[in-house]
Amino acid sequence: MTILITGGAGFIGANFVLEWVKATGEPVVNLDALTYAGNRASLQSLEGSNLHHFVHGEIGDAALVGELLATHKVRAVINFAAESHVDRSIKGPTRFFETNVMGTLGLLEAVRAYWGGLGGAVKDAFRFLHVSTDEVYGTLAPDEPAFSETTPYRPNSPYAASKASSDHIVRSYHETYGLPVLLTNCSNNYGPLQFPEKLIPLVIHNALAGKDLPIYGDGLQVRDWLYVGDHCTAIRQVLETAAPGASYNIGGDNQMTNLAVVRHICALLDARRPKADGSRYADQMKHVTDRPGHDRRYAIDARKIAHDLGWQPSVRFEDGIRQTVDWYLANAGWVENVTSGAYRDWVARQYT
Repeated sequence: MTILITGGAGFIGANFVLEWVKATGEPVVNLDALTYAGNRASLQSLEGSNLHHFVHGEIGDAALVGELLATHKVRAVINFAAESHVDRSIKGPTRFFETNVMGTLGLLEAVRAYWGGLGGAVKDAFRFLHVSTDEVYGTLAPDEPAFSETTPYRPNSPYAASKASSDHIVRSYHETYGLPVLLTNCSNNYGPLQFPEKLIPLVIHNALAGKDLPIYGDGLQVRDWLYVGDHCTAIRQVLETAAPGASYNIGGDNQMTNLAVVRHICALLDARRPKADGSRYADQMKHVTDRPGHDRRYAIDARKIAHDLGWQPSVRFEDGIRQTVDWYLANAGWVENVTSGAYRDWVARQYT
């Protein structure tokens, strides 16, 4: 038996592939378009392994997906593939809707055709798991209850709107065609192998390079931080035990402001990589113009997955962020390889 992972060279996808192979020993077919955030170096430890088959391609290529499904006799598909950076979606939304909406539609069509040709227990056991985000729910006031699985969708950015659209398409394929889908909506992930455009790796990278640490607006936007390893175990639990058609919110139970996160990283770097001149990394913090339509607060109510499936996050933020900082300090070569000239130009334009 084999599973198909889409977007498995990206941040969460690569972490999941590595964790899956280590935990299960089950083969993985990994389909990734290798956009700027996809990095095969993240999967270097699997080079030459007969448990990992990498394919360069788009999820919207129904013919390619159909061939992979049939050739490898895939028993489950987990869709991580997505354009995922809000800032980039504001600058250029078209690519986000092409990948996240039309790409997901093409993937579903290929999966539906393959699943329709299965029979008996194999067909009954097949699953399609779609990985989404809490950003589809919009924003919360300071005193509002956390997002639950029944919270209405209110996306506020092109990225969130494209993911909300894909969620609705996935759900419709279950209701209309009976496709055995599963849907997860996670909070902000952090950890090793994350492309340094997102807050935590960006701050680590800029701090070590002696550059400004850009903070949008007042920095008091609240996010629920989820260690990527915890997210991977939650997805595996959903895939293995959830009923078709189910949806689950996955959160880290770590609500923190962006400002607090940046200060925490600076303190860790002060202790682990003190600057020669004795100054503190927090001196590099710089408030910049806020993002248009910036959601003020996200928070996940993960009681459903705890009740139904027995999953809870195991990594406290203090432990996860320490592990993350240590990983980036120990893997400067990986960071250097992904922070190309195009990346530097993007950061300069975005935060100036």
